[in-house]
Amino acid sequence: MPRVGVVVLTQGTRPDDLARGIRSILDQEGVVTDVVCVGNGWDPASAEPPLPAGVKTLHLPENLGIPAGRNRGVPLVSGEVLFFLDDDAFLPSVRFLRDGCRMLAERPELGLIQPRVVDPTGLVSPRRWIPRIRKGDPTHSGNVFSCWEGAVLMPRAVFDRTGGWADPFFYAHEGIELAWRVWDTGHVAWYAGDLEAAHPVIDPARHAYYYRLNARNRVWLARRNLPAILVPFYVGSWTAIQVLRWARRPAALSAWFAGWRAGWREHPGERRPMSWRTVWRMTIAGRPPLV
Repeated sequence: MPRVGVVVLTQGTRPDDLARGIRSILDQEGVVTDVVCVGNGWDPASAEPPLPAGVKTLHLPENLGIPAGRNRGVPLVSGEVLFFLDDDAFLPSVRFLRDGCRMLAERPELGLIQPRVVDPTGLVSPRRWIPRIRKGDPTHSGNVFSCWEGAVLMPRAVFDRTGGWADPFFYAHEGIELAWRVWDTGHVAWYAGDLEAAHPVIDPARHAYYYRLNARNRVWLARRNLPAILVPFYVGSWTAIQVLRWARRPAALSAWFAGWRAGWREHPGERRPMSWRTVWRMTIAGRPPLV
């Protein structure tokens, strides 16, 4: 049976949801799971009720951010496949991991799978959960160039080649970078409309901190991953989009430009520009890395 290393990330603020998500992993059939619960600024060993037997724990005394927290859990689990699950998500089907691993085995070109995300109470899922450019039917599968990060399945070898999640980002756009780097390994990032993960629909209320990181990480995304000549085109296109989107929201636009400036002034971490072959593959697949 496939062996899946599972990293569950939490801050300990949703104990019932965390318990439900971990139980949905332990109930999986047709795979062997090795699970670690990573506490970002919280010690999972102190959970009440205690986590199930066999679930490893990692206490990060400081909240390192979402991507860094996930990365810290990877060395603690074994398996040729990795699965990342946020604490407010869970797997409705006990065959999810088995079906996902079969998909990876039958289609070796796949380097990342994001499932279709549904609200467990039946609320209509927001379109932002569908990473395809043309949203359409949420059950329709296809190539993608970003991912919703709350439930992601990957071959471990591909994850290692990408360098993992973008530690410096803290929050926002790490799913775009991971998908881009999957493409740069010669693989494909895939949205699987026939695999289902559950996550409640929440109010996407935004705040100044969100707008700042959104802009900073957009600049960092380009600086870290694009050939130098494409960096100003990508950042410029997104600057124009945000100005048009938030022209009537000066507070949001002010916070966004504060992050935009930080994106140029602050060091983004390791630069690994994608090859021109990857730029071409992404272009013919439907989305050149310019917008």
